[in-house]
Amino acid sequence: MCLFFEVMSSPPPPFALQYSPQLAELIHQLGCTIALSTYQAGKLIFLSATSPDRLIQLPRTFAKPMGIAEDTGHDHLALATKDSVITFANSQQLAEHYPKAPGRYDALYLPRQTYHTGALDIHDLSYGRDGRLFAVNTLFSCLVEIDQYYNFTPYWTPSFIDRLSSEDRCHLNGMAMDNGLPKYATSFSQTNTPQGWRPTVTQTGTIYDVESGEVVLTGLGMPHSPRIYDGKLYVLLSATGELIAVDTEAGTYEQVRKVKGFVRGMAKAGDYLFIGLSKLRKNSSTFAKLNLPGTDRAGIVVIHLPSGALVGDIIYQSSVDEIYDLHALAGKRRANILNTHTEDYKGAVMIPETTYWAKPNTND
Repeated sequence: MCLFFEVMSSPPPPFALQYSPQLAELIHQLGCTIALSTYQAGKLIFLSATSPDRLIQLPRTFAKPMGIAEDTGHDHLALATKDSVITFANSQQLAEHYPKAPGRYDALYLPRQTYHTGALDIHDLSYGRDGRLFAVNTLFSCLVEIDQYYNFTPYWTPSFIDRLSSEDRCHLNGMAMDNGLPKYATSFSQTNTPQGWRPTVTQTGTIYDVESGEVVLTGLGMPHSPRIYDGKLYVLLSATGELIAVDTEAGTYEQVRKVKGFVRGMAKAGDYLFIGLSKLRKNSSTFAKLNLPGTDRAGIVVIHLPSGALVGDIIYQSSVDEIYDLHALAGKRRANILNTHTEDYKGAVMIPETTYWAKPNTND
């Protein structure tokens, strides 16, 4: 059963959504904000429950936002975009006194650094040990570190890739972290030629053990979003609409849940998994290979992980067609984030001992 905002004969307003009524209550009980990136719409969106019966959203504009990472120790976020990685620091104090809405937000992420990486087609992004920032560099078919010294520093490359080249040879896309370092990675194939993954995209998906370099599992349908939860590896198979749990020792997997739609992007909050849904891109030779029900919708499905039961969904009626990543901001009931497209962030001043909202300069 879904709750609709309104039945309209005219087109819905931008970013209109519908959601199962129990999801507002669930997110409110979990005490978190769900962040999603939609590169197609150029937005990072925060979804929050202001009460047990009301879900609200806050979209912010970024150029092709993709992977989302959180450093909980320092309360930082990072976002991969078209040609850069942007980091943000949270301030509860600045959130409380946000000039446009005092007392409304319990978190406010402010831009701190921009790493000018170039257009690397970065997919997954994760913080690791000592604040190190790891990314999947899809264009160059490798896992990398992002820092102030280079566009990227190679960390791991599949053994069959014979040299670094900007050719997207195997569509390396996913990365699962363990003990602060990349542990598993996913790709669409094991090919070493430019765009070599395309002909067999639905049949040759592969999971790798980064530490050993060995193949854990292959023959998968477009694996995305590998994540380790409670010591177990979970992966989304976009081509078949499946959430799977992988036995990394045996090289096998079991289906946790079959979902109607193209699944990509996954985050865990409590016992619940939030999984992104995307529409199939029109005029795409890759998407044309898929025969999936439910691919006329984009949004989020929620699954109770211990049982595999479907709890509900959040579906966009307009604006959002494709989602890349999801992330659950624990302990933040209503979070805000500022980009650099407006002047708002310039008034926020953070120093080690305190914070300020600077007064406007009235001098000519």
